[in-house]
Amino acid sequence: MGVSVERLRNINERLKQKVKEKKSSGNEDLFTIDISSLTDEDGLDKKSENLSKIPKELASAIELDYNSDPTRIDNLVQMLELYKKLDIAKKAPEIENLFMYKAMNISGVGLKEEDFGEIREGKYVQIIAITYEPDKNGKKKAKNISLGYFGKAETLDLKFKNEIIEFVLRWRYEKAFQNLKHYRVLLARLK
Repeated sequence: MGVSVERLRNINERLKQKVKEKKSSGNEDLFTIDISSLTDEDGLDKKSENLSKIPKELASAIELDYNSDPTRIDNLVQMLELYKKLDIAKKAPEIENLFMYKAMNISGVGLKEEDFGEIREGKYVQIIAITYEPDKNGKKKAKNISLGYFGKAETLDLKFKNEIIEFVLRWRYEKAFQNLKHYRVLLARLK
């Protein structure tokens, strides 16, 4: 099991603090340190725990491993919870293919800065995945695929609407991590 440098630094700083506290108390006898105070509350490695919640097929498809950014792993775990809750598996049962889409959007709810989270009266709420396929002339043409239909916008519960928005934003966040990796690889090729 690997441990990040940042985590080791954090533990080292807390250890130094404990030693300083002991010295300032005047008691320089041997002392013990409760290891659980140096790790997460439950003593487990949260990154490993979260990584184990991600299906192996998905982790493999998006090249996720223990060295991946913990923020990315946390984002995926939360996105997967919403994937189940929103029943996206009905339309996209193979979770490892969820990131083959080029983009994802919501109809019926605004995602732009000026109308973020606002419902569009009379519109139906859907999560729309966008892919590009060649038409009969070989030109790339956008194809919209509904991943979930949730009814009229004005009838949605606020919490449920926010979960739909959160799913799309978390999907986009993961796509951003994938794009970053792509550009790192391209830049490395220049050296």
